[in-house]
Amino acid sequence: MQPRLVYTTLPSLESAENVARALVAEGLVACANILPGMVSIYRWEGQVERADEVVMILKTTAARASDVMEAVRARHPYEVPAILVLPVEGGLAAYLSWIGAEVAASPA
Repeated sequence: MQPRLVYTTLPSLESAENVARALVAEGLVACANILPGMVSIYRWEGQVERADEVVMILKTTAARASDVMEAVRARHPYEVPAILVLPVEGGLAAYLSWIGAEVAASPA
């Protein structure tokens, strides 16, 4: 099992919790961490913008990472959301096994 982290940002805690609950319930991810209170500065359509956002980090497997990206995209309110899949180089073996078991045991 190769673990992956999927990073995304959302406009509110409520939207992040809604996405997280759906993905955990569907067994696409073992866990979602939601970090409120982020400020993003970015260029969009030629303008420098500022937004209050929420970071969400999802724990899944390499085999399900594409499904997670699609599921996040389908629920995301942004036209072009930040969705990144990050490799995991290592970690506590028991925790990595738990991620694999939770995703493998998915009801989907």
